[in-house]
Amino acid sequence: MINEKAEKMLIDNSSLIIEHCFYERKGNMKNRDIVDRTYNFALRVIKLVSSLPHNKVCEVIGGQLLRSGTSVGANMEEAQAAYSKKEFCSKIGISHKEARESNYWLRLLKDSEQIKVELIKNIIVESEEIVKVLFSIGKAAKATVK
Repeated sequence: MINEKAEKMLIDNSSLIIEHCFYERKGNMKNRDIVDRTYNFALRVIKLVSSLPHNKVCEVIGGQLLRSGTSVGANMEEAQAAYSKKEFCSKIGISHKEARESNYWLRLLKDSEQIKVELIKNIIVESEEIVKVLFSIGKAAKATVK
């Protein structure tokens, strides 16, 4: 989980991340940490949904989780190809909302006891961290748009 010091660093460095992400194209980027994290998060979601019990609840929640969990990274990829800062902010905002939704479905799976806590707790923590990072990037990005 991100502590207060790390969160402050994220906020302080968000402008650099935004400029780096916005002005550097995918092949030239040195720091793709959040892009890689969201891609790996999507892979974890796919594997988790594939392993869920076969019942109506898991079919519905799993489908929702699969859509939102894979959308986080897809929108990060789209943000990398944004033609403007406004478009970049929009894609980051969508990615943030999808990350929050994914966290909701993950918590719902856990709290409804559809899956053992120990099998889902780490991905819940990762989703919470991704939400915080995307919020920080989005906040800093919006500050640079006039």
